Amino acid sequence: MIASFMLGFVGSFHCIGMCGPIALTLPIQHLTGWKKLAGMLLYNTGRITAYALLGIIFGWLGKQLYLGGLQQWLSVITGIVLLLAVVVKYTRTGWRKGGALPTIFTSKIKSALGTLLRQQRFRTLFAIGFLNGLLPCGLVYLAIAGAIATGGVLQGALFMAAFGAGTLPAMAGVTWFSHLVTLSVRNRMRSLIPVVISIMGVLLILRGLNLGIPYISPSMSAGTEHVVHNCCHKS
Repeated sequence: MIASFMLGFVGSFHCIGMCGPIALTLPIQHLTGWKKLAGMLLYNTGRITAYALLGIIFGWLGKQLYLGGLQQWLSVITGIVLLLAVVVKYTRTGWRKGGALPTIFTSKIKSALGTLLRQQRFRTLFAIGFLNGLLPCGLVYLAIAGAIATGGVLQGALFMAAFGAGTLPAMAGVTWFSHLVTLSVRNRMRSLIPVVISIMGVLLILRGLNLGIPYISPSMSAGTEHVVHNCCHKS
């Protein structure tokens, strides 16, 4: 969970370029004090809820692979994919926003998001955040890969929620202290993105190697269940 939180925290400074304009057009800029804080939290709660929902879906997918005896291989392959993504994406072109797949689903989300933003109503903040969390994003894809590797619905939800929580400081800062999120700060944080993703990839590989190291590479019995039978004895 620490790795997913750090991925969200470091990556959020890069994603300010994408989500920042949305945060700056929220219907809370004219508010002050607690009302503005409540609006900001409502919006970000919507985003984190969307991430957690994705964690549930892809955590369930990971569970099916676990029951099929593929959990260890899945973890190792996911870790390798993350490391390759760093090498290919960062060393060749820099860590830039990847191209989003033009789908009908994405178009409908953007259309609904635009409608809610134009309404400029406080009660739409949660929905705006939720839809924003469903927009295509390279870092979210990487987090989803980690959620799949958790091999469980609850674990996947917590993994993605931790990722969302990691994005909260930067996204809240855009709303509250936009003048403090300078280009220099964003560049420094951006340089840490491949480091965090590499650490996450290594941890996933170690997890799949089944080395018996607590918390890092615990022993896994893929596709098996341990059932404890209680025997009742009559005196």
